[in-house]
Amino acid sequence: MTPSETAVATSLDELCINTVRTLAMDAVQKAESGHPGAPMALAPLAYLLFTRHIKHNPADPSWPDRDRFVLSNGHASMLLYSVLYLTGYDLSLEEIKNFRQWGSKTPGHPEHGHTPGVETTTGPLGQGFGNAIGMAVAEAHLAATFNKADNRIVDHFTWFICSDGDLMEGLSQEAASFAGHQKLGRLIGFYDDNNITIDGSTDLAYSDDVAKRFAAYGWHVHRVADVNDLGTLESAIAACKAETGRPSLVIVKTHIGCGSPNRHDSAKAHGEALGAEEVDLSKKNLGWPTLEKFWVPEEALAHWRTARERGAAAHDQWRRQLIAYAKAHPNEAKEFSRRVVQRDLPAGWQASLPTFTKENGSVATRAASGTVLNAIGSRIPELFGGSADLTPSNNTLIKEAGTFSAENRAGRYVHYGVREHAMAAMMNGMALHGGMIPYGGTFLIFSDYMRPSVRLAALMGVHVVYVYTHDSIGLGEDGPTHQPIEHLSALRAIPNMTVIRPADSAEVVEAWRVALTHKTGPVALALTRQKLAFIDRAALGSKAEDAANGGYVIAECRCAKPEVVLLASGSEVAIALAAQERLHEESDICARVVSMPCHEIFAQKPIEYRNAVLPPNVKRVAIEAAHPMSWYRWVGIDGAVVGLERFGASAPYEAIYKGLGITAEAVVQAVKRVLGR
Repeated sequence: MTPSETAVATSLDELCINTVRTLAMDAVQKAESGHPGAPMALAPLAYLLFTRHIKHNPADPSWPDRDRFVLSNGHASMLLYSVLYLTGYDLSLEEIKNFRQWGSKTPGHPEHGHTPGVETTTGPLGQGFGNAIGMAVAEAHLAATFNKADNRIVDHFTWFICSDGDLMEGLSQEAASFAGHQKLGRLIGFYDDNNITIDGSTDLAYSDDVAKRFAAYGWHVHRVADVNDLGTLESAIAACKAETGRPSLVIVKTHIGCGSPNRHDSAKAHGEALGAEEVDLSKKNLGWPTLEKFWVPEEALAHWRTARERGAAAHDQWRRQLIAYAKAHPNEAKEFSRRVVQRDLPAGWQASLPTFTKENGSVATRAASGTVLNAIGSRIPELFGGSADLTPSNNTLIKEAGTFSAENRAGRYVHYGVREHAMAAMMNGMALHGGMIPYGGTFLIFSDYMRPSVRLAALMGVHVVYVYTHDSIGLGEDGPTHQPIEHLSALRAIPNMTVIRPADSAEVVEAWRVALTHKTGPVALALTRQKLAFIDRAALGSKAEDAANGGYVIAECRCAKPEVVLLASGSEVAIALAAQERLHEESDICARVVSMPCHEIFAQKPIEYRNAVLPPNVKRVAIEAAHPMSWYRWVGIDGAVVGLERFGASAPYEAIYKGLGITAEAVVQAVKRVLGR
């Protein structure tokens, strides 16, 4: 059916908006799965943003000075997919028709790196909200670092849309408080205020005064009574762009399922297809052809596609700025290219890594980590980090970096406050933005508070570093509430996650070397509170550099062939070495000791290397002051793990290790059981 055969919208704006609505209806109906209501409601806002305000170039989604847009309520993915297709990104109408199907570029929730134009993976509510704030931090910091009075090569906004579900999640409260405190004026958000949740009306569980809440955080707040009132919406957007001293939130009243006669303002429009009959009724209500699915009016497509011309012109202007910048400031331009465009580490940075010896190396691994950070901090200016109010405990401060604040955007150390979840979500946003390598510190036990964002970091493969200190019962007197037990296994279970637990200061150096060069996913460093003795590898015939292999022979047995292999990480490597001595002296059992700081890296090594370290026919015993789960992969059904399947205790750490049986004697007994002695 052609436009001449049915009544169509007479306004070009309305035609463009209804194109989004009908694409969303058709895609969800064809998939028989998805969320049509929010895209139908938010179509006017998306239309204004992507055709008039957001600085973007569909021909180059990775242009460094583009505006960033985050759809935090990722269940409304068809809103974003429709807009990306209509504005001319590399996303075809066939992909829209293939919504939520195997191998398509239009999965159920937006996925970074999978669909051109998708800035971050969203869906778990609140995550995109935090990501957007991290992106705004990155823009502010890079602008302060590189911009000159005569040339602003970093000059863009971060935009986001969020839902009532996003604002119910605690993460949004942490992140919004941080953003207001930091006065992130180039951050503009829109709250989709539709009064609907899956269960029904929001007043079943939610009665916040959002305007007062965000005003209390220090945000600039606007209200728009009807998202379909483009003039009022336009004025609100302009006011937010003009407000540079505070982040902005526009509370936009919308109607879920807008255009649907029987699903308008209904919870049934939230998370299920409208149904074929209701789709037809909705299209008739919008003046739309009903027989042809996925119909895109030529006039609407042509108008949407003007975004390509506008984006190309803005991009070209920025290129000219960059050329002028390079002529006037060649050193800064080279550094900008390295950090933001190429994302390479600076040449020669590894020469700054410290060397630990018997004289200076018997320290807690958290202290060694702080030494490494301060040694390389000036050589790697993209290192941008902080701590969730545990700076002196985590040893995360780079002393010469300065504090990032509303008054000092060039500072590189962030005081996140007690906001672990927001810290992790913002770190994801910073890494996605580019130009910085974010790191963040807290106790390993509090990785629980960060886990949703950590998981998404792994899913997206972003380059972030977690500095997790107080990694075991070795933290001592603070007791079981602060002593991680299951956390190492839980983190190791996340696909694409790299967990490194160094045995001493020398392995800490290698851990940071890996953390900075490993760019395909997050890296977690698990570090001790208690001092660890420096391991004299020269006397043992091994090298700390081999820790980069994930696992290596740190101490060979004294005979031609080991009878057993002892595996350990972190502080328990010393226990394994002590057990090796006792086995030899007391029972004449030859044991090899393997330090395995990183299971994930070792698992990726060639089978020949793994077999050389862990001979297939030699029995194994692992030792770790944590839950044994992740070690059974390496010891097999005929091996053993000396670990913990209970909570810790409050006492000096030496007493806890003894009381809970994480000792050389316990390892000796486990070896004898495994060998049948």
